[in-house]
Amino acid sequence: MRPLAFALVTLIALLQYPLWLGKGSWLRVWEVDRQLQAQRDANRRLQERNAALDAEVRDLKQGLDAIEERARNELGMIKHDEIFFQILDTPRAPETGKR
Repeated sequence: MRPLAFALVTLIALLQYPLWLGKGSWLRVWEVDRQLQAQRDANRRLQERNAALDAEVRDLKQGLDAIEERARNELGMIKHDEIFFQILDTPRAPETGKR
């Protein structure tokens, strides 16, 4: 009886091996599912970035206001006969606790 039980347990273990540790195992399925979710998250972030870039391109193609704003902010350009004032914040001295 003992050898028969040992043989059956060994047979069950051999049948379970591919399910848990083989090429198409549950561990592999879980890993691929995790990778798939990570790729979906990356794709969602890239789609949001592409949508923002598409909106910016459409804005630049349709109106001159966006082009003027970019020229002012990124290149520091000003219009002819326009006076430019730049106000710098001065750092404050730390207050002492004495009164």
